[in-house]
Amino acid sequence: MADKNKNVTTQSSDKEIEDFYARMSSLPTLQPKGTKGRLIFALDATASREPAWDRACKIQSDMFSETEALGGLEVQMAWYRGFANFRTTPWLSSSQELIGYMTSVRCMGGQTQIENILDHALDEASKGTINALVFVGDCVEEDVDRLCGLAGKMGLMGIPAFIFQEGDEPFASKAFRQIAELSGGAHCRFDLSSAQQLRDLLAAVAVYAAGGRKALHDFSKSRGGEVLRIARQVK
Repeated sequence: MADKNKNVTTQSSDKEIEDFYARMSSLPTLQPKGTKGRLIFALDATASREPAWDRACKIQSDMFSETEALGGLEVQMAWYRGFANFRTTPWLSSSQELIGYMTSVRCMGGQTQIENILDHALDEASKGTINALVFVGDCVEEDVDRLCGLAGKMGLMGIPAFIFQEGDEPFASKAFRQIAELSGGAHCRFDLSSAQQLRDLLAAVAVYAAGGRKALHDFSKSRGGEVLRIARQVK
């Protein structure tokens, strides 16, 4: 739960966006043809994130719509809030299913539980392929060394974490960058005024999870804008 001024505008710099897409484009293609990609969509549901939660409910549908032609996407939502309240959903294959869960969640004050999210991703990966973990949050209130250790294990298991940070709290930024790097993923900041940017980035990660680098390259051609920068990085 972050104590920060929500009126401060924080958008990712051009270099951050370039670095994010460059990292994505360098990842291997892990998804076998003809099978659905699997993505864990994890969110901080503590009180500080209530405005952003409502926005995320509205933009998550692109993760499914942009991957239908690639064989589809299975998403498992995970979230934490309150005191030791960590929940997950079954694997979902439609936007309607996901929005049903998201709209039933109410944000509640509490400490971050990022360790639970990383532990859960590792546990799910022991049962089957996980193509990516997406985490949307604004702060870190845990032992960063411990989180980095788990992120390193994710990297060894081929589970890249794509972390979208709301705001620019310095300690969180440093921790999120380290977690993303150790897992083989990427970190990018956003704010409530950059909903379209977050929509495009989430869709790009979903397309990667469903179809790998080639699908990401094709997606960038049709989407344009910031996503088009992916094409310049893909080899």
